[in-house]
Amino acid sequence: MKHATVIGSGISGLSISRMLSDRYQVSILEKADKAGGLIKCDRVMGSLFHRVGGHVFNSKNETVLDWFWSHFNREEEFIKATRNAKILFDDQLLGYPLENYLYQLPEEKLRPIIDELLTMVSQVPKAPEEYPNFKAFLIGNFGEQLYNLYFGPYNAKIWNTDISKVPLEWLDGKLPMPQIREVIISNILKKEEASMVHSSFYYPKNNGSQFIIDRLAEQQDIQLSYQVSSIGVGEKGIGINGDELNTQLLVYCGDVRQLAGIVAIEDELLRTCLDAVTNLPSNGTSNVLCETDDTNLSWMYLPEEKYKAHRIIYTGNFSGTNNEPNRRKTCVVEFSGKQDQDDMRSELALLPGNLKPIAFNYEPNSYIIQQKDTRSKIDTLKKHLAKYNIYLLGRFAEWEYYNMDKCIESAMELNKTIR
Repeated sequence: MKHATVIGSGISGLSISRMLSDRYQVSILEKADKAGGLIKCDRVMGSLFHRVGGHVFNSKNETVLDWFWSHFNREEEFIKATRNAKILFDDQLLGYPLENYLYQLPEEKLRPIIDELLTMVSQVPKAPEEYPNFKAFLIGNFGEQLYNLYFGPYNAKIWNTDISKVPLEWLDGKLPMPQIREVIISNILKKEEASMVHSSFYYPKNNGSQFIIDRLAEQQDIQLSYQVSSIGVGEKGIGINGDELNTQLLVYCGDVRQLAGIVAIEDELLRTCLDAVTNLPSNGTSNVLCETDDTNLSWMYLPEEKYKAHRIIYTGNFSGTNNEPNRRKTCVVEFSGKQDQDDMRSELALLPGNLKPIAFNYEPNSYIIQQKDTRSKIDTLKKHLAKYNIYLLGRFAEWEYYNMDKCIESAMELNKTIR
């Protein structure tokens, strides 16, 4: 069999390596000492810590579902849960998504929102691509009142960037496109939101998303703590770190910004493409595993500026095995950027649930931030790399805001391309 190398053992790397294994001998190189990438978990004092948020699985793509469930026993190994998300606003819990629960707002805030929405009902809705940026899209679809109250503050907080410079492409498949008439009717009828991909989700009974990683990693050739410093092309194929590996195919699932310092191929056009992506912006997150009072929530969103954190993920409710038996339930509190631990402790005291920190983690690169020309830069780079049988895959390689299911879907598309 021909040989393929995959750099990165997150969900993207492990998925593509399995898909390639019917016709390639695949080696996986991972710089960390543990497989998993952004979805890896650790046990801390008996409780499960999702180090970067809290990762669950579902998809509306039947092909993705079929592939995923071919590796797992859905009934015996997973729990199916209904998303119970709330928004903390003015010390009250409001339904999520907010546009379906406007009736829960106090009258003085509700009236100007409804007045504005009524003026928008007769307007011909624009297609998403007609909006120049994310901010314009939010105002155009929800009005300035709702934007100033919720959508603006929350998105500015989580992305930690000027959202008027963020294009809409990253929204593909992630949010339903609202219609003002339906928003108003939903509030009159008090309809629940069921169209979002993760309105229900599957979660492993044991060890969270690390269970998914560990299963997909079974019987795979993974070298941990392997730092890739150079990628070259020789007569026998693609070489890594100066070695003449007989590798005919390379799938890179790492940070695309680092490739300019790694790829050692004499190709002026390729070098230009590599240099063009070295300064793509991203946002990191600081996460705190906490004990919390009992609740039935799965997510709580925190749009108000008085809180530095932007959400609480109640991972202890996803599965009882996530909590150490002799302690309270657990959750993960997420902050944008790098935060001082003492500052986070002080912030936790402001949040509901009598939170007690157990462990802290900082991930410098959690969220990609797209700009107007980001996709064209990545697409051009992909074309030039493909000439050497080098391919990009995953959130930070393709610079796409992929969830777990989208990583698998992208791996499937790449597998078709390689075939």
